[in-house]
Amino acid sequence: MDLARDLLHRFGGLRALLETGRDEFCRAHGLGPAKFAQLQAVLEMAKRHLAEQLTREHVFTSVENVRLFLTAQLRHKPHEVFAALFLDNQHRLLNYQELFHGTIDGASVYPREVVKKVLQINAAAVIFAHNHPSGVAEPSQADRHITIQLRDALSLVDVRVLDHFVVGDGEITSFAERGWI
Repeated sequence: MDLARDLLHRFGGLRALLETGRDEFCRAHGLGPAKFAQLQAVLEMAKRHLAEQLTREHVFTSVENVRLFLTAQLRHKPHEVFAALFLDNQHRLLNYQELFHGTIDGASVYPREVVKKVLQINAAAVIFAHNHPSGVAEPSQADRHITIQLRDALSLVDVRVLDHFVVGDGEITSFAERGWI
């Protein structure tokens, strides 16, 4: 318990400890490569557990699970990542994929590639998500514009865009909750 308390204090909290790189982690007294590997394995198991919960549940009866899943997947990324939850006609998860990777303040999103992926997976609906490495979950005008482009492109093939989430540091913004979709 004392070691755990000291580590949380040294790293500035649980999130910082979990996101610390291998070298810095191993410099702490009482920690080494084996402990780092164990911690990474536990984090991966937690992500997979959230993914399994999401696949078993109707997505819109548990928006909180979607938020938790997306936060676990995207919050810690040091660069912007644009992802999609591909859903069947009952809004159950078929697949989660990170589609585009960018820089610290943007990622290029190509509607043509999104439509191809949706058709390949045979999704009936989709939820988009991306992170803001700055930690601020406020959508930009570019975020709103690409969402409209994607919604319009996918409507041509009868696929619904149900939501677009922006993942920040400790907060996540829903376009649907704001009435933008």
